[in-house]
Amino acid sequence: MEETLQQENKMGVVPIPRLLMGMSLPMMVSMLIQALYNVVDSVFVAQINENALTAVSLVFPVQMLMIAMAGGACVGVNALLSRSLGEKNYERVNASACNGIFLTVLCYVITAVLGTSLADLFLRVQTSDPQIRTYGAVYMRIISICCIGLYMQLMLERLLQSTGRTFLTMITQTVGAVINLIMDPILIFGLLGAPKLGVAGAALATIFGQIVAMLLALFMNIKHNPEVSINMKGFRPNGQILKRILTVGIPSTVVQAIGSVMTFGFNKILLMFTPTATAVFGVYFKLNSFIFMPVFGLNNGMVPIIAYNYGARKKKRIVETIRLSVIVAVCLMLTGLAVFMAVPDKLLSIFNASADMLAIGVPALRIICLSFLFAGYCIIIGSVFQALGNGVYSLWVSLARQLFVLLPSAYLLAIFLGLDYIWWSFPIAEIASVVLTTILFRRIYKEKISQLQG
Repeated sequence: MEETLQQENKMGVVPIPRLLMGMSLPMMVSMLIQALYNVVDSVFVAQINENALTAVSLVFPVQMLMIAMAGGACVGVNALLSRSLGEKNYERVNASACNGIFLTVLCYVITAVLGTSLADLFLRVQTSDPQIRTYGAVYMRIISICCIGLYMQLMLERLLQSTGRTFLTMITQTVGAVINLIMDPILIFGLLGAPKLGVAGAALATIFGQIVAMLLALFMNIKHNPEVSINMKGFRPNGQILKRILTVGIPSTVVQAIGSVMTFGFNKILLMFTPTATAVFGVYFKLNSFIFMPVFGLNNGMVPIIAYNYGARKKKRIVETIRLSVIVAVCLMLTGLAVFMAVPDKLLSIFNASADMLAIGVPALRIICLSFLFAGYCIIIGSVFQALGNGVYSLWVSLARQLFVLLPSAYLLAIFLGLDYIWWSFPIAEIASVVLTTILFRRIYKEKISQLQG
């Protein structure tokens, strides 16, 4: 093994504040760029008409499910690979990467088949409006059959993150996002001689950006990530490695998939009143990405640090990383709370909001953002569970929050109090999440972290 691989990785020696910020800031910047192009994508679609915006909002749970499938494999690989680096087990590092890529391809095949064949049924279950159905089915088929770029981009970027090269992932994500931003208006409105494709153009612009980012991430791994060797020649799946990846990855996938189920269910509840409420909900998810994406970027920088130092048995560095991450996440969420409270009408107006949309959306944003008070802490600790190999804890919290509290409370509020009160289900669910997250963190701290000596 080369001497450079035998040296202590920076995750075991660099002071935690500098290490966490150095690894997280590039990810936070790239996540903000991702949030920007997600919002701009919807802004352009909203210029077609409100039905187009509603259609894209209805398909959003499918996109969440795609990210859940890819993200589960990525989280499992990230935790195992970083821990293997901490243990100086370089053979398992490479095996983790190759088996992760194998899982990613399987995810793509499943998504392409199901997404294209079930598009009409998925839209028909949600709405009877023929225009919304048509827009949604076209968008869903394109993003499903071409999602190999999304899946491989996420996995290849996680390989870079696992070894601490988060700056390189910022480059790949930024390039993909910028290409998407450029292609959106060209393909949606038929600029520069391109055909006017409408909603289909929005989907194709997204796919094109993802594929370019995937190719760039592959180049970065081959040329600038010597600690991981991606060699699929003669590859055979390793059952033990796959089991360890899936032990962490499946709970993570289910956690994110639960979010997709929640969004689908919440849309159904809102459609009891008006499609405009669904458009508001879709806009909320686009807007909150500016707040949540930087926290997820912080997570992406934090997880390999904790996993590496858990493998290296360094308790002090783990505790310091968790504490600092929670502080930064809470500050980010409080900033988001202030913005949503101060100018909800201005935020909605970005999406060409009608008078009805503003009437529903302004109080909705102000109520939902109260959940930001607790969300930062819960997000960070949920990722700590995954980094320590206890992804099932994150699953329990997500099940309790989104399926056992949020959806039932939203339905009851809708039935007994009406549309204006549905949004209170978000802060109610987040309070329940704080309680359960704290109980489980105390348990995992006692079982795993307190036993370490370093």
